[in-house]
Amino acid sequence: MKKLAVIFPGIGYHKDKPLLYYAAKLVQSMDYEVIHIEYSDMPKKIKGDAAKMQKAAEIAFSQTEEQLKDVRFSDYEDVLFIGKSIGTVALAKYISDHKIHSRQIWYTPVEATFLFGTNSDVIAFIGDADPWSDVEKVKETAKAQGIRMHSYPDCNHSLECENVLRNIDIIKDVMSISEDFINL
Repeated sequence: MKKLAVIFPGIGYHKDKPLLYYAAKLVQSMDYEVIHIEYSDMPKKIKGDAAKMQKAAEIAFSQTEEQLKDVRFSDYEDVLFIGKSIGTVALAKYISDHKIHSRQIWYTPVEATFLFGTNSDVIAFIGDADPWSDVEKVKETAKAQGIRMHSYPDCNHSLECENVLRNIDIIKDVMSISEDFINL
């Protein structure tokens, strides 16, 4: 069976950061072909600036379109999209615009991710102390859309807290849940 995983980074949270690094290792161990989306020329200091956030989402989506233009998703029996932060916005819009049947894993989605609805099976993860999102609004929207949301107390936008050993336990938990989801 041909399987494809497309991995979308955040701004400053690239493929070598823990969530995306281990997600890629996980899907590779499960015989997925992996495509890593990469962004360039993103605006700086976007936190709290709606206009810059919108611009960053537009850039991410435009660059996603370019990087995936030659991919024939119909050639794959299993397509999985994995995103982090603004990458979840780009992947949700891409899937919506292209009507791709896939499963999705959202690491720390922002509110704009939920604007595109979903016709796919989705799980999501968020830290309760995530300064980039209205955490309660994200949780409520996820529940309303039937998205399984896993939250981590006292964790930030990287799903990290002050305690390094707890962070290791969290990444293990997130990857274990992700693996179970992929194996469904």
